[in-house]
Amino acid sequence: MTRVPVTVIGGGLAGAEAAHLLSRAGVRVRLFEKRPLKSTPAHSTGNLAELVCSNSLGADSASSPAGILKQEMRAMGSLVMKCADSSRVPAGKALAVDRDIFSSLVSGAILDDGNIEVLRREAVKIPETPAIIAAGPLMDGGIAEDVSGMIGEGCLSFFDAAAPIVTLESVDMSRVYRADRYGGGEGDYVNCPMDRERYEAFYEALIGAERALTHEPGERPGYFEGCLPIEVMASRGIDTMRFGPLRPVGLPDPSTGREPWAVVQLRRDNREDTLYNLVGFQTNLKFPEQERVFRMIPALENAEFVRKGVMHRNSFVRAPRALDGYLRPARDGRAVRQDLFLAGQITGVEGYTESAAIGAVSAIFMLYVLSGAPMPEFPETTAVGSLLKYLKEAEPDSFQPMNVNLGIFPKIEPGGRRKKLTKPERCAACAERSLRDMRAFLESQKLLQSFIAHAANSPWN
Repeated sequence: MTRVPVTVIGGGLAGAEAAHLLSRAGVRVRLFEKRPLKSTPAHSTGNLAELVCSNSLGADSASSPAGILKQEMRAMGSLVMKCADSSRVPAGKALAVDRDIFSSLVSGAILDDGNIEVLRREAVKIPETPAIIAAGPLMDGGIAEDVSGMIGEGCLSFFDAAAPIVTLESVDMSRVYRADRYGGGEGDYVNCPMDRERYEAFYEALIGAERALTHEPGERPGYFEGCLPIEVMASRGIDTMRFGPLRPVGLPDPSTGREPWAVVQLRRDNREDTLYNLVGFQTNLKFPEQERVFRMIPALENAEFVRKGVMHRNSFVRAPRALDGYLRPARDGRAVRQDLFLAGQITGVEGYTESAAIGAVSAIFMLYVLSGAPMPEFPETTAVGSLLKYLKEAEPDSFQPMNVNLGIFPKIEPGGRRKKLTKPERCAACAERSLRDMRAFLESQKLLQSFIAHAANSPWN
């Protein structure tokens, strides 16, 4: 194992995960994080692993692809999952966290780690020593130029956005009801019902509201379909929101016993139960317009907006062409350097958990390079393996960022004479297969056994 420290550029979810796992394997790490010295359009603190959009890490049950990925990460000794589990707030079947407690836990784990040196300054160039670039989708400056030079093309981009947050005490609780969809959970969501007249008035105001400028004239990056601004969603048709985040299905109003025309859900954002975010209301409306339009939602007429929604541009590489299959920058399918990896959203995955998972995988790949061992092959039947396969084999010219989903898992054939499995049955079968294959994979890799054992013995796991 080399005595030269591994440089990790970026202290977000992927960078923190990579640094932590390398440290637990006995590798010294130099972690560069430019905040708070230099901020970004999306961040508001200098904390490591700051959650800039939603406070939800997605579904957390084995009946969902996102839950399958979380199971695998816990099996790998993930710091992000440990801190998320320790800072969670009620959110039905989702894993939502108090964002301040979460980032404080991750920051504490990294800053207290004697193997990790945190450098609060911007890394202006890629070092010639072993390195993981986890600079995030807002990567710019010299690092971005170096990456583009290595892969022979610039980064692609799309717009991402965050939803507003309001104080619970400013919500008119006489006009809402607590419930989770289909009666699941313990009523963790605050539901603001809309009748047809109120919904249509809200729709007209929303599509006519003034938006903030997001890009230079002539520049037209698209949107990530899984996180569309609410005004963009509304522009696709009057009922689009009702089949998206405002769908009333499974949320009958106790006062009528019937499902309302539409429902706006509020999800707890902190452990004190004082802040709630508007679920699915990512937006790029100008700040005064946000208050004007969103106060048309029943119960929010006098809402106190402690954070407005914002939009920012996310960058990513065309992974099937720009990476070698092991997260290394490549040209013509061959790695430019054996000891240089990309991690997180810049690789073309989308979502908090996915980004952290790719950070962990980059650290595992780095460990194998430093040890001179052949690269491990994650089983395609696992969530991690299916994400890696997508980054390697997707169509390059139409490549777009991807969340973990059933469509990227290998197909499961039904047994007996059955022609088709239901979605819950497919998820259950994928979950059983993925965790079994991930555990078998970890047990089969002697180098990983030591690696994961170190992580499991950490006071943070």
